[in-house]
Amino acid sequence: MKTATKTPKPKASSFSAEEKAAMKDRAAELKAARGGKGKVDGTAEVLAKIAELAQPERGMAERLHALVMAAAPGLEPKTWYGMPAWQKDGKVLCHFVSATKFKTRYATLGFSDQARLDDGDLWPNAFAVIKLTPAVEAKITALVKKAVG
Repeated sequence: MKTATKTPKPKASSFSAEEKAAMKDRAAELKAARGGKGKVDGTAEVLAKIAELAQPERGMAERLHALVMAAAPGLEPKTWYGMPAWQKDGKVLCHFVSATKFKTRYATLGFSDQARLDDGDLWPNAFAVIKLTPAVEAKITALVKKAVG
């Protein structure tokens, strides 16, 4: 008598290795924030994460950090899911997401609901960043200034 072979069920989609690493980064960030090891140096952490990026994204992230800090010097750099971010009053306002790290077509500059970008009933809260031209830098500067309020 022949036994039927079972066809294996396809695995449900799971998190990618990059997503899992980002979640581990976030858990470490939360642990460090409440760990009582003294104040976390957000600038040093952001610059260290930027240094881990491959070119040309490293240069893009370095320039983006400089643009954000020049447009809104009151923002505090921090890492968020292992990526550079900038916060206001302890809440993330905007963040950079690496295309290379997450194997996507383009890097993004995203804004949280804390950003004052409201424009009627619909507005963008993330922007694809392919290249930092003077026109793109001017738009980012204006967006960050508006986001801060």
